Amino acid sequence: MAQSFENVGKIPELRNRIFYTLLMFIVFRLGVHITTPGVNAVALTAFFNKANSNLFGMFNMFTGGALSRFSIFSLGIMPYISSSIIFQMLPMVFPAMDRLQKEGEAGRKRLMQYIRYGTVGLALLQSIGISYGIQAMKSPNGIPIVSDPGLSFMIVSVIALTAGTVFVMWIGEEISEHGIGNGISLIIFAGIVSALPAAAVNTFKLVGAGELSPMLIILIIIMMALVIGFIVFVESAQRRIPIQYPKKMVGRKLYSGQVSYLPIKVNTPGVIPPIFAMSILLFPATISNFIKDPFFESVSQYLNPDGFLYNLIFVVLIFFFCYFYTAITFKVDEVADDLRKYGGNVPGIKPGKSTANFIDKILNRVTFIGAVYVSAICLLPTILIDKFHVPFYFGGTGLLIVVVVAMDTIVQIQSHLLYRNYDSLLKKASKKR
Repeated sequence: MAQSFENVGKIPELRNRIFYTLLMFIVFRLGVHITTPGVNAVALTAFFNKANSNLFGMFNMFTGGALSRFSIFSLGIMPYISSSIIFQMLPMVFPAMDRLQKEGEAGRKRLMQYIRYGTVGLALLQSIGISYGIQAMKSPNGIPIVSDPGLSFMIVSVIALTAGTVFVMWIGEEISEHGIGNGISLIIFAGIVSALPAAAVNTFKLVGAGELSPMLIILIIIMMALVIGFIVFVESAQRRIPIQYPKKMVGRKLYSGQVSYLPIKVNTPGVIPPIFAMSILLFPATISNFIKDPFFESVSQYLNPDGFLYNLIFVVLIFFFCYFYTAITFKVDEVADDLRKYGGNVPGIKPGKSTANFIDKILNRVTFIGAVYVSAICLLPTILIDKFHVPFYFGGTGLLIVVVVAMDTIVQIQSHLLYRNYDSLLKKASKKR
C-alpha cells in the first residue's frame, strides 16, 4: 500500500483531485471564522464557554466550530442532511418519487435539485429561529451578544446564515464531483479534525496544571486506539453469499461453472445512521438554548446528551436509519433478478423470489449486527469519556466518522491508482501487439 501511495503525486488527475479537496477545506475553514454581522464575538465566546459543553460540543463538531463563533456557516451541513432524509423517505409515501428514483441519471439530477430546494427552505426556517433567539442572549457579564437587535439584524442574519449553508452545500458537492471522497462526509470530517489540535493543547495544559492525571490521558488514548482498531476490523468485515454460475459451451470448448460471492458489508450505511440521528436530535435541543421558553427549556432538559432518554432515542434512530438506508441502497429484488438474468444462483436456493427472500433474511441479520456495532461505538466511548470528565467532546461518534470517512477516501484513492495501473497495462499490451 505504501508503495502505491508513493505514486499519488505522479498521477496528474489524482493529484489535482486531492489538491482541489484541500483547497475546498481551506475555503470552508476560512468561512467558519467569518462572524455574522452585528454579533459581539467576545460576548458570544463567553456565553458558549458557560453553556452546556456536551450539547454545543456535539453541534460544534458537525459545524466545525462555526456555531460557537456564530459564523455564516453556523448551520453547517445540517439543513442539507435533513433535506436528504426527507426526500429519501418520500418514495415510501409517494409513488411518483419512487418512479423518479428509477429514471436513472435524469431522475437522480431532479431529486438532487429537490434536495437543494429543501435545504434552502430548512436553512431559512432554522436561521430565523436562531437569529430571533440570539437577540435576547447575553454573556455571563451581562453584555448583549447582539449589539443592535431588531428587524435589520434579523434580515442580515437570516440572509447570511442561509447563504452560508448553500455555500457549504456547494463545497460538499464540488468535492464529490471534482475532488476525492464524499464531500458532505468530508466536511464533517474536516470539522472534527480541525478541533483536535486545540483540544490536545488544552488537555496538556490541564495535565501540566495538575487538573488531569497523566495516567488517565494514557488510558483514554489506549481506549481510542482500541476503538479505532475495532472500527477498522468491522468496517472491513463482510458476509459473503456464494453464487454459482452454470457451465458454458463456447464453440467446441466447455467452460466449467464459476463460483463467486455476493459481499454484504456488516455496516452497509457507514456513517449515515449516526449523522442522521444526531442531526434530528441536536437541532431541537440547540434551538431551545436560543429561544427562552418553558416548553423549549423542557425539551432541552429531556434531550440532554447525558440523559437516558437522549441515548435511547439515539439508539432507536441509529437502528431505524441502518435498516432504512440499507433497504434503499441494497434492493434484494433487483439483485435476485440480475442473478437470474445472468444465470447465477445461490446453491440450494431457487432463483427469483426464493433467492430474494434468502438474501433479505441474511441482510436483516447482518444489518442488525451492524446497528448494534454502530450504537456501541457511538455510545460507550462517549459515556466513558464523560465519566472521566474529559474537557473536550470527541466521543465514539466523532471517532467513527473520522475513521470511516478516512477509510472510504483511501479506498477511492486506491481505486484511482488501480485504474491508472490497469490503463497503463492495457497501453503496454496494445503496443506489443
